[in-house]
Amino acid sequence: MKNKIFIITNESIYLNKNNDFYCDNIDLKSIPEELDKFFDIHIIGRASSAKRSKKINLKKINIFNNFISYLIEIIKSFKNENTKYFIISLSPYTFLASIFLKIFSKQHIIYLRSDGYKEYKSILGLFGTAIYHFIFSVGIIKAKLIACRKHLLRNNEGIIVNPSQLNKKWFKDTKKINSSRTKLLYVGRVRVEKGIFSLLNILRGTKYFLTIVTSEKNIEIKKDYNKNNFEVISYENYNDSIIQFYDNHAITILPSFTEAHPQVLDEALARLRPVIVFSEIEHVKRDREGVYICERNINSLNNLINYINNNYENIMDKIKTNKLPTKDEFIQELKKILD
Repeated sequence: MKNKIFIITNESIYLNKNNDFYCDNIDLKSIPEELDKFFDIHIIGRASSAKRSKKINLKKINIFNNFISYLIEIIKSFKNENTKYFIISLSPYTFLASIFLKIFSKQHIIYLRSDGYKEYKSILGLFGTAIYHFIFSVGIIKAKLIACRKHLLRNNEGIIVNPSQLNKKWFKDTKKINSSRTKLLYVGRVRVEKGIFSLLNILRGTKYFLTIVTSEKNIEIKKDYNKNNFEVISYENYNDSIIQFYDNHAITILPSFTEAHPQVLDEALARLRPVIVFSEIEHVKRDREGVYICERNINSLNNLINYINNNYENIMDKIKTNKLPTKDEFIQELKKILD
């Protein structure tokens, strides 16, 4: 019999008329599906009234519209003595869930996959930093920590994992670029904290064209941005078929103000495409070849793009030397921790 694990998340999950569950976060789809091969996986999350893009191929999912019902479901799970709890990210919902788990002395693991300090600060300023400091400091008590970056642990003991969605297809049939080298690619959510609006401002009136690929639907970008500089492609089925977008663009750009382990970076490198990030997240480069850093202004960006274009073949050769983590390796890391 498989050991039972409850995955507790703050992510919103949509239930359609066919009783299928959908989310927007690739981790919430991928991690439970893969771990269900080894454990009896249950998910507790928040209910969404809006449709989501990624189908979760599991049925043991409970979603709720209010926090009381959310906590009651967690308490109901306590009847299984050997159950373990896996919390994905700290948020107000998962923080309070962790408090209940501590009160009832339940084993729980917290997976830190983003920098909450920076995220809360970008939204609420210094007040946000204070809020997250409280959530983090109290939330991690008596919890086992894992993180995708050492700095997320804030000098606390924990295990570092290497998240990845890359399977064998990502490394096969890589192509040389045959499109314009002024075409840039952004893959991700259209959110202020992702820096996409900042990037559009920088590109205003330049020769560069940005393709925005997102799983979000009905994206509207204000008219004051030059529509000649970009297009938005809503792409529901975020899987390895998205490879085509990387192959058809010379450079991927990641304009976020805060990131921990951006999957987009490794996806681009797997397709031998250089990646530009701004200095606020220069830590994501690590030892990766093909990741370049510039300041958040057009002069710095233009100089870097010119450098990349003038050295493109050599850069592709350097990117080939990267040892990128794979999805199978990541899941095995999690399995070992959860066993």
